[in-house]
Amino acid sequence: MNLETQSVVILADGRMDRKNAAIYSGLAVKTLAMHACRGTGPKFVKRGRVFYFKHDMDEWLDAGRCSSTAQARRAA
Repeated sequence: MNLETQSVVILADGRMDRKNAAIYSGLAVKTLAMHACRGTGPKFVKRGRVFYFKHDMDEWLDAGRCSSTAQARRAA
């Protein structure tokens, strides 16, 4: 399996746009947009465009950790 390295642009204040947040999280841009619509995704701010703060992305990703597939099914 070949993994491709992609650069993520994070602004000085820790913000990243949805495209960079998708790269950072390994999710599709549309998946993050759907999570935002459903209220199940990471916290974000909308200032013309949607921005995510790195610490909010990290917190959201950490909250989804599971130690087994059975645990993941219960969490879903």
